[in-house]
Amino acid sequence: MKNSTLADFAHKPTLTGERVVLRPFTEDDAAAIADVIEDPEVIRYTFEPSTELTLQRLRAWYGSRSEQADRLDLAVTDRATGEVVGEVVLYDWNPANQNCTFRTLVGPRGRGRGLGTEATRLIVGYGFERIGLHRIQLDVYTDNHRARRVYEKVGFIAEGVRRQVQLRDGVWRDELVMSVLSHEWKAIRD
Repeated sequence: MKNSTLADFAHKPTLTGERVVLRPFTEDDAAAIADVIEDPEVIRYTFEPSTELTLQRLRAWYGSRSEQADRLDLAVTDRATGEVVGEVVLYDWNPANQNCTFRTLVGPRGRGRGLGTEATRLIVGYGFERIGLHRIQLDVYTDNHRARRVYEKVGFIAEGVRRQVQLRDGVWRDELVMSVLSHEWKAIRD
């Protein structure tokens, strides 16, 4: 297995699948992401609705993603059209323990066609096969059934529930912690 160093996340690859291309972000992607994050499902499952994400802030954020050596943010694009439909991210990297956290969001124009599943497989595969990670984990709201199905298809296994982690619209929401380990990924891929 490859020895991970911080420089591994400094390289921003382009990963191509049958349906999606994952590529480094540019500030020009901010408008497409602005449309994606206005979707009610994305708001519900991704961030605090009170978060103000102006186009200027989004341009600065996505324009700086290629400069980040400690995380990997890639645009999820529809291979047929080139349209940005979401993002995949590996972050909270712990090189000593060869693990990190994964998150994704896919807007309405990217749903229901397998784009999210393929994007997740590509980035997880890159993490294990190219960077040499041992573990990739994520947190997902227990009521986000669409995302949970994607994660399970890719090989993530539920580890436990963090109870009542967030109060949204007067209701406490639980988060499920899921992970996939390198030997589990290898068994799925073989």
